[in-house]
Amino acid sequence: MKTEKNMSIPQEHLSNLFGELDRNIKQIENTLHVDVVYRGDEVHITGEPNCVNAAEKVLTQLLRISMTHTEITAQNVDYALSLTEKELTAFADAAVSVDDLICHTITGKPVKPKTLGQKKYVDAIRNHMIVFGSGPAGTGKTYLAIAMAVTAFQKEEVQRIILTRPAIEAGEKLGFLPGDLQQKIDPYLRPLYDALYQIMGQESFQRNMEKGLIEVAPLAYMRGRTLDNSFIILDEAQNTTPAQMKMFLTRIGFGSKVVVTGDASQKDLAPGTKSGLDVARRVLSKVKEISFIDLTGKDVVRHPLVQKIVNAYEEYEKKTERRR
Repeated sequence: MKTEKNMSIPQEHLSNLFGELDRNIKQIENTLHVDVVYRGDEVHITGEPNCVNAAEKVLTQLLRISMTHTEITAQNVDYALSLTEKELTAFADAAVSVDDLICHTITGKPVKPKTLGQKKYVDAIRNHMIVFGSGPAGTGKTYLAIAMAVTAFQKEEVQRIILTRPAIEAGEKLGFLPGDLQQKIDPYLRPLYDALYQIMGQESFQRNMEKGLIEVAPLAYMRGRTLDNSFIILDEAQNTTPAQMKMFLTRIGFGSKVVVTGDASQKDLAPGTKSGLDVARRVLSKVKEISFIDLTGKDVVRHPLVQKIVNAYEEYEKKTERRR
């Protein structure tokens, strides 16, 4: 039996809520099997009672977000549709919270958590000295960590930013690379540079790098050092060995904050080699000062298709593991 509910939507929020060519509304209609039309001053939702109620809740929370002058994207709609009622309210609360704003990019775009998992991750970075952030590609692990690092640096909470990752080829042999040492390692570190350019601008980055206040280097360069008053990010930690991870974690000095990011499903280590990220979780899970945050496919904030790809691979890997 079909039912209908009416919602009052302010005229100034209609285009944001509906999206270009009604893209957002079509997502809601196709997912929840409802019809949504705008007549007079109201949105009319028609369908099965449970579906209509769900659509009303999604639209209500998206409207709250729109009222903060935030653009409603396809990713926002996809994510809202995947949440329970309690999670949906928490998502909207986080989205409208000014406190969750980390910084602005060089173009003025706000950087803040876009999912509940990301909010938990950012809160952990604020409240813990060491945070391990694990999850699939596109969940913002590295980008949010770099945004937090730049913000702490600009507020003079730390004196330096140090970004590092193991220089391991991702499934292909790059062979001999021409150029000096910096040019040889740059391809491995390019994702870190890209995020820094977006958040603080290339000129500011280069200036601080020349002063030694920002350092982007392979993990091997950390050996023998003590890193005080620094915000340190270890990226692609799934490609560390246990010995490398231990070496890195024992470099941490006073006044420093550390974020370790990785995706356990994308290891490029030699067959049979244990991952330092996996071992660290087992060894350090009971240390109170260390937080472990697991992001999931729900937290993917790239194109919605990326989320579907991640979910498809997770399902495939689960089935393969069950067969074994």
